[in-house]
Amino acid sequence: MNSTENRTAPTAAKTVLISGASIAGPALALWLHRYGFVPTVVERAPELRTGGYKVDIRGTAIEVCRRMGILDEIRAESTDMRGGSYVDSSGRTIGELPADIFGGRVEEDDEIMRGELARILHDRTRDDVEYLFDDSIAALAEDADGVTVTFDSGTVRRFDLVVGADGLHSHTRKIAFGPEERFKRHLGAYISIFTAPNHLGLDRWETYHALPGKLVCVYSSAGESDAKNLFIFSSPQELPHDPRDVTAQKRALTDRFTGDGWEIPRLLGHAADADDFYLDSMSLVEMDRWSKGRVVLLGDAAHCSSPASGQGTGLALTGAYVLAGELARAHGDHTVAFARYEERMRPGVEQNQRMAEGFVKEMTVGSKWKIALRMFMVRTLPKTPWKNLIAKKIRDGIQAAANAVPIEDYTVPTAGAAAPRPTVAA
Repeated sequence: MNSTENRTAPTAAKTVLISGASIAGPALALWLHRYGFVPTVVERAPELRTGGYKVDIRGTAIEVCRRMGILDEIRAESTDMRGGSYVDSSGRTIGELPADIFGGRVEEDDEIMRGELARILHDRTRDDVEYLFDDSIAALAEDADGVTVTFDSGTVRRFDLVVGADGLHSHTRKIAFGPEERFKRHLGAYISIFTAPNHLGLDRWETYHALPGKLVCVYSSAGESDAKNLFIFSSPQELPHDPRDVTAQKRALTDRFTGDGWEIPRLLGHAADADDFYLDSMSLVEMDRWSKGRVVLLGDAAHCSSPASGQGTGLALTGAYVLAGELARAHGDHTVAFARYEERMRPGVEQNQRMAEGFVKEMTVGSKWKIALRMFMVRTLPKTPWKNLIAKKIRDGIQAAANAVPIEDYTVPTAGAAAPRPTVAA
């Protein structure tokens, strides 16, 4: 153990601006506050975003949540999915599988709606952390002593460090590192999800319908009266993306699935009225470095592994734990902490990104005969004597990725005198 690992936390708290109030940002704020830092979270949305799809909490992220003290709350809000089925174009069930096989889960692994996890993290931090909703970073000016941040609102403030935890289309990354196209790699598919009436009467169940180059899923989790409609489709070329033009996004989804059978026309009809409609590319973020001076990226902003990996939330939670711990261990010396954070995270991140590339191809199988083979396997798996071996092979790959980032014990120090709130420049 080197000498810095025996030292206590910073003698004076450091001010840290975090851009993004989804998962990574509030998780980092929780840990930074425990270590005696003073975090401020800025979020472009006018209020906490509580929508989204179900996300997995597994592997290393389970232990991180336990150390955060939120694991019991996650258990209480579990989706409690029972299983899933594949159906043909007439709605006839082809095969069913239990939730553990569908999700590759073992032991303590769990699943929660993204919005519920965001709420849990916000509730845990809102009394100790300053949140600035309906605002965003407009400009950053770094000098030897800190970063002057100009906000869209016109406010100017000083911080010691800035963290971009603002997702795949990170505005912080664009300002500090350059245009998005330098770092984002399209995986050849899109994902869309929105809330709709549960007209299939699903109870903690997900129903899939596969088409060449497409996959549709409807599911309803514990405590939900509505359902989530999820669409995935292949698209070698990226579509024009304006996050503010939801009408164009809905039209793009409809165009891709017009003429398809099963319940798809009805599901698309619900898309028109959905106020939580989401559509975006399945993409990776690949960067040579996640930090530049006093600015560092976290979660999808640094290393998006796409929804195909099922590990974005886990990596965000783990990354927040590691980044905060390394800042505390390094006495707030960002030049040391940022390098250690990246060294510990990068191998596991790259492993998850490789897995995502394979899963995207599995989600968008391009031919009818490959889909037929897949359905044959789904139908016969529960009846085969080697079903446990096949299930184990599926789980082992997912679990290896979920545990790919080892974590250390970062001693929570006795908080010293707290730093004042970040100053407002004249």
